[in-house]
Amino acid sequence: MKSVEDKVRALINEANIETGSGADERTLADALSELEKMRQKRLTRSQQNVWRIIMKSPITKLAIAAVIIIACLIGLSFWRTTGSGIALADVLARVEKVEAHRFKYSVKITVEDPNKPYNYEGYFTMLISKEYGSKTIAEEPDPNGGQSIVQETCFLPQKKIRIEIIPKDKRYSRIELDDIYVERQQKRGNDQNDLITEILKYKYESLGRSTIDGIEVEGFRSTDPNMLIGRGRSQNIQFDVKLWVDVKTLLPVRYEYEHFIQMGDNKKDHTRMVFYDHQWDVPVDASDFEPPIPDGYTITVIKLPPNNEETAIQGLKQCVEFFSKYPERITVIYQRVKPLLLAGNRSATLPAERLQEAIKGLTEEEVKNRLLMPIRGLERFGCRLEWEEKDPRYYGTTVTPKDADKVLLRWKVSDNEYRVIYGDLHAETVTPEKLAELEAALPK
Repeated sequence: MKSVEDKVRALINEANIETGSGADERTLADALSELEKMRQKRLTRSQQNVWRIIMKSPITKLAIAAVIIIACLIGLSFWRTTGSGIALADVLARVEKVEAHRFKYSVKITVEDPNKPYNYEGYFTMLISKEYGSKTIAEEPDPNGGQSIVQETCFLPQKKIRIEIIPKDKRYSRIELDDIYVERQQKRGNDQNDLITEILKYKYESLGRSTIDGIEVEGFRSTDPNMLIGRGRSQNIQFDVKLWVDVKTLLPVRYEYEHFIQMGDNKKDHTRMVFYDHQWDVPVDASDFEPPIPDGYTITVIKLPPNNEETAIQGLKQCVEFFSKYPERITVIYQRVKPLLLAGNRSATLPAERLQEAIKGLTEEEVKNRLLMPIRGLERFGCRLEWEEKDPRYYGTTVTPKDADKVLLRWKVSDNEYRVIYGDLHAETVTPEKLAELEAALPK
């Protein structure tokens, strides 16, 4: 097998690049030196894009080209191959050609908490089409045995709507979406693309060949916690993701995701997801993604509030109105409040008397789609800041409505500007230097 040096020399010769006596040796040395720098940076800053590292290099353009060639050949970046010859980049390229894809996945979440233990088990069937959108059928274990459908959700990007069908309540909802939501969903594309891309971004290893459901596969594994830490998750995490690929078709056969998070002395979070039963390039039709309204179902049309700063401030005001404080996290506030307000759960255990009073006489739909719309908008805005990688920081655990001059929520507007919402909910744009001063003054 040719060495890396031999491969680079051959490629330089093939390109008919005349560097002069000794120049190609210097170029090679520069390239290999730069490659080692890249490797060291990747180990310590695995989330940084390799292209940025290359483009900031002071070496000559020829050396830069050589480094790129080396990366492509021996796979120190996105194009890494395994000993068996399968490259995950080739798998991603194959998946990206798929027009429609059906698969199943299961989710199991266990939170060990002496005060409030939590267990969840769900099963999903998903159909994704580049042309029409996506459809998800969610099921949960039935107390009488088997599984029962709890919700069917369809996303139609061309019509900018999401359809939700809930059999238990006989409810058919059409949710009008804004451009931000649609753009985000379309960027995500096929979930399998995301999964493979995530593995490629971080350190991983080959698990070799094996057989799954009679199919010869090659496995890949990553335990790099930076995949989650970069998204604001706890650093006290054990992370494990495995992907098995059909060696003949270069299409995924199975994907497993698992993490353990230690949250305090006695609280642990264990999540496991398994993606399986993949069917690639399946035939689809527009009618597959917009099911008819079942007989006897109530039709609800929902228009979500604008996903912007003003909506977020209204949601924060409503939190203070109902709970006399800001929520600990804004990206899950609606999902945490909503279950407390379901008709079967309304009781004196609700978190605030003012909220109990506000929901009197209201149906579940009125609570979710009218009363709590500001809180719903707050959650969507928080998620938007994360989606758009605006470097958001939220300090609701320590900042109160009385802290007029303290940062409650901030996010990046540009390289030289940050937007800040203060404890009394006024907002302004500040420089990075000013933001550093404000955050240094926050309670520890």
